[in-house]
Amino acid sequence: MSAKTFSAALIGLDAELIEVEADVGGRDMGTVAIVGLPDASVSESRERVRSAIKNSNINFPRYKVTVNLAPADIKKHGPSYDLPIAISILIAFDKLKSRVDISRALFVGELALNGDLRPVNGILSIATMAEEKGFTNIYIPRENAQEAKLIKGLNVFPVDNLFELFNHLSGRSLIKAQEGSDIQLINKEIDFDMANVQGQDHAKRALEIAAAGGHNVLMTGPPGSGKTLLARTLPSILPDFNIMEALEVTKIYSVSGKLKDKTAVLKTRPFRSPHHSASAAALIGGGAMPRPGEISLAHRGVLFLDEFGEFPRSVLEHLRQPLEDGFVNVSRVAGNLSFPAKFILVAATNPCPCGYYGDPEKECKCSPIQVINYKKKISGPILDRIDLHVEVPRLAFEKINSQEKAESSVAIKERVMETKFVQLRRFKDRKIVNNAEMSSEDVKKYCETDKESQDLLKNAVKTMHLSPRAYFRILKVARTIADIEKSEKVTIVHISEALQYRLQDD
Repeated sequence: MSAKTFSAALIGLDAELIEVEADVGGRDMGTVAIVGLPDASVSESRERVRSAIKNSNINFPRYKVTVNLAPADIKKHGPSYDLPIAISILIAFDKLKSRVDISRALFVGELALNGDLRPVNGILSIATMAEEKGFTNIYIPRENAQEAKLIKGLNVFPVDNLFELFNHLSGRSLIKAQEGSDIQLINKEIDFDMANVQGQDHAKRALEIAAAGGHNVLMTGPPGSGKTLLARTLPSILPDFNIMEALEVTKIYSVSGKLKDKTAVLKTRPFRSPHHSASAAALIGGGAMPRPGEISLAHRGVLFLDEFGEFPRSVLEHLRQPLEDGFVNVSRVAGNLSFPAKFILVAATNPCPCGYYGDPEKECKCSPIQVINYKKKISGPILDRIDLHVEVPRLAFEKINSQEKAESSVAIKERVMETKFVQLRRFKDRKIVNNAEMSSEDVKKYCETDKESQDLLKNAVKTMHLSPRAYFRILKVARTIADIEKSEKVTIVHISEALQYRLQDD
């Protein structure tokens, strides 16, 4: 006798439907063979399933069982197939006579040896696929239930152990479906407040523009000038998630296994700060079965690269395509996968190896060639993709010792949110959410300039040797500044401020 249940395989950030078939018969009594391109963790399911069934007070028959995971050309990995394999075996042996319709049901979960269910990664992607394929019920570990319930129209059954599910399918004791709850995405958590940052008003202004329009920032200054603290305050002024952004980011963290315990949806924009020793694969994503890297974990949030000049140049060059396109393609033997990577890059660097090149109070100990080589670690194409270049100078004693509170993150965030709503109305018929994502055609449409502004831009392109990319990025920044000032038109004042943030040649 054979039986079939349905499960899912994670491929990148998406899920594919998997049929789990079990067939009984053969001379090797009590053995379980799993076919269908399983990896080691899937092949080991036979031992977990055998013990889970036995410890759920169900006799494991002494017949050979063949389990097939179809389609066979998709690599199966992870322990999430334990539950569907167990159910298929019980039905095939006629131990389970289901009184509940499982023809449109999905089973996902890792089994402990005592029959308990453990949570698995990627449930949001799996639930999304199930709803799209027309499945009505999904049986998953209780810890994953809130996450799956984010998908409307799907009956989510939280399961504690195999015996409980056995009784439910037998009709003896039904499991109550998970109840949904309203998603509150307003973020009031503030770890680092702008009010506690003394001075550096120019840098704060740049960060406000970055938060409002999604622009990239490079802060340069001597050690201890406050670059890292400024970067850490940026999440406190970022606009709140909308539901689509929250689901996008939650899916990435779910697949990566980085969702906090009992967290259904992420409510705070991510802030990722990898060390400068991070490899290209850690930053971009990869592995035998490709997983999202730091740039995807920072999607719709902030990627902070401290000690920017200490990152290997070969690693930084991998940022070129994501900074331009908002996604990254990862090619491996297992396949070619695309991960979203629309983040705000905030980089901080010293001007030289010792950190005091150009400092008016402390002499730089580096030789000219050391300074040049240090700056060469960051290539021109990378610098060209950064919209706001900000000097963060040493603070005077009066500023350090001042008891006066600066403007709070709450007040700045209000302006950022107002600017965000302006952009959402502007791009309501487009698939972009902020000014930084505008194409060159969008810039021409939404960033019209008068004759005076055009003359200023023409002169800037010649004297500053600006590339076409830099030209369009200046207009995007100017559009954001105009939005903050509640101006419908981009004027010469906005262009002038945007030009102040471009990198000047030494």
